[in-house]
Amino acid sequence: AIVGQPNVGKSSLLNMLIGEERSIVTPMAGTTRDTIHQRYNKYGHDFYLVDTAGLRRKARVKEDLEYYSVLRSIRAIEDCDVCIFMIDAQQGIHAQDMAIFRLIEKNMKGAVIVVNKWDLMEKDNSSVNLFTDYIHKKIAPFTDVPIVFTSVMEKQRVFKALEEAVHVYENRVKKIKTSALNDFLLPIIENNPPPAIKGKYVKIKYVTQLPTRTPQFAFFCNLPQYVNESYRRFLENKMREKFDFAGVP
Repeated sequence: AIVGQPNVGKSSLLNMLIGEERSIVTPMAGTTRDTIHQRYNKYGHDFYLVDTAGLRRKARVKEDLEYYSVLRSIRAIEDCDVCIFMIDAQQGIHAQDMAIFRLIEKNMKGAVIVVNKWDLMEKDNSSVNLFTDYIHKKIAPFTDVPIVFTSVMEKQRVFKALEEAVHVYENRVKKIKTSALNDFLLPIIENNPPPAIKGKYVKIKYVTQLPTRTPQFAFFCNLPQYVNESYRRFLENKMREKFDFAGVP
């Protein structure tokens, strides 16, 4: 699903990828009212691209038509595998962008962030790194997300966004063998055990991936209630470094 605020270039991206004017594009924000499904079967790929209406704050949604457009866009996020989340390079990330990103995360969807209209920015050698750091600060703690800088109008790095989306999908359906998980994680846990609380020590004995549609892992231990959030983050980061779950909550 291609999601984002109004007028960031979602419909232009769909048209560019499929090579025809499937979605209406105008300079007016809010032209797309309905979700548009388009099968994409080029270059060995086969999936549906979904163009969505721009998502705005409830206070700004004045008419019934837009209200239902927003509902359909939210449903598109809930139904998809991966979201191509577009932001406008000139506008940066606003509270509404963050609300969309958290919706993607909450629904355990894959994410690729596309910074569009990058050609309109004044740039130097460090611009990409600075903007990447800015995005990471905004979306923390879930920062392991591919970021692609594009200009849909100039046809720059558009297919890179699609390649990243496919890669994120593969990460989302990935299954790690229990033996590989334990061989990697148990020595790390032994060298960096969870901090003791009230004189009690947490002993993690075993790790396995659950048979869920998205990557979820169970750690079997004696006192799970004493494992704090920062230690969970530590283990998650180690797993991300080793097994590549880029773009996947």
